[in-house]
Amino acid sequence: MIMKKLPNYERPYEKLEVYGEENLSNSELLAIIIKTGTKEDSALNLAQKVLDLGNRYNTKDITFLNDLTIQELTEIKGIGRVKAIQIKAACELAKRIGKPIYSEKIVIKGSEDVAEIFKKELKDAKREIAKLIILNNKNVVIKIKDISFGGQNFVMIEPKEIFIDAIKMKAQRIILLHNHPSGDPTPSKEDIILTARIKEASMLLGIDFIDHVIIGNDNYESVFAIMKKKGLF
Repeated sequence: MIMKKLPNYERPYEKLEVYGEENLSNSELLAIIIKTGTKEDSALNLAQKVLDLGNRYNTKDITFLNDLTIQELTEIKGIGRVKAIQIKAACELAKRIGKPIYSEKIVIKGSEDVAEIFKKELKDAKREIAKLIILNNKNVVIKIKDISFGGQNFVMIEPKEIFIDAIKMKAQRIILLHNHPSGDPTPSKEDIILTARIKEASMLLGIDFIDHVIIGNDNYESVFAIMKKKGLF
């Protein structure tokens, strides 16, 4: 049905104004972003077709929209380049809104603080993302840098990439952080080997490598804590 033929109380724009955005369905919110339909499909129908792409990812969670490419979106008849770009832009805005704001001084006292700051940002990521947290000698965060983007089951991190900014900034301390898209934050053998390599390099450079934290959904693990239990530190 053409949007104009819908009763006012069923049109996404009017419904949002009257009842608030929290009362709209995913397809209604997406229809507002898509804006216009075609002769064959209303914006609501097109929105539902976009959401149906979630079947490819075996999920009903709309976070799969972050992983859709412009090419995948434009496979839907009625979703052209502009509409696809609008959807991708909206997804990126949503991700940025969910990221922590670093306008105030952040003091990190332990792995729990790291998890609390980054859990919301990383828990729904579909690929591994590694971040470097650079701190001063009072454990105040002075820089946070994305250092690697991997696939679903791996992350490629070069130790030299970790220390470039830390050396430039004459940082005293660093923390490494990455997520496990599987939801299980247990360190892999590769995670432990990488942590040992970075620890060795940090000692040579005189930079205190405080911890390596892994986030999986709402859980986290300190690689340092696990290595200490195994007598590897």
